[in-house]
Amino acid sequence: MGYPGKKRKSYDTPKHPWQAARMATEVELLKKYGLRNKKELWKAVSILRRYRADARRILAESAETELAGHLKTESDQILERLRRFSILSADANIDDILALQTEAILERRLQTQVYRLGLARTPKQARQFITHGHISINGQKVTIPGVLIAKADEMNIDYYGNSPLTGESHPERPAQIASAVAGTEE
Repeated sequence: MGYPGKKRKSYDTPKHPWQAARMATEVELLKKYGLRNKKELWKAVSILRRYRADARRILAESAETELAGHLKTESDQILERLRRFSILSADANIDDILALQTEAILERRLQTQVYRLGLARTPKQARQFITHGHISINGQKVTIPGVLIAKADEMNIDYYGNSPLTGESHPERPAQIASAVAGTEE
């Protein structure tokens, strides 16, 4: 065990670095979600890999019997976390974790949510707004584009109070947001 304050790598790289099919899908995901580099994609893949490993372990331990005791508690905690982030539906069970794709994790990132809510024109611009401190969740400034957003916090994402983007006439503000705000004031 190392020093507890030391940062550790939170992702695993691909086992084989030069696979054309995997690299092509990675590049498509990088473009679609506006990720900075493949490391961010590999973090999402690693998060999903850990959930799948936990689900496989729980299913293997409960293969001959019904889920009970600590296995039931652990599976409920995993499912509740994935439901809170809206990665799984409300009626999903532990088997549904094995069918998840990487896009499910990438869709819950703050960068993607800012773009989907129309606060930015492109995913790259959403990333820029976040890192420059123009985006807040529940009034709190957030500067990490990769943070996962719970479904409850999704509608509380807005421009930060002191940001120049709160002004309707800001040139970088997307047109539909500026017109929607102007329509509500009339």
